[in-house]
Amino acid sequence: MLSKREQDPQTAVHFRSDRVSRVNGMYFFSTRENTLEGPFFSKEDAERETEAYIRRMQGSKASQSEPPSSSLNG
Repeated sequence: MLSKREQDPQTAVHFRSDRVSRVNGMYFFSTRENTLEGPFFSKEDAERETEAYIRRMQGSKASQSEPPSSSLNG
């Protein structure tokens, strides 16, 4: 997959991999920020939480780009 993320200086090839891994019988998912989130009891739980994490990160990014609202003059 040839793409360029916003923070990348130039176009590069990025390979998708399974974000969920099993360690000592528990499930974890890895993030782009190189963190390992978990543990979760099942792969399905880890996958669901992966999606929730992505939504939180996208929501956080969107709210950071909005100008702050001020109620001082209102």
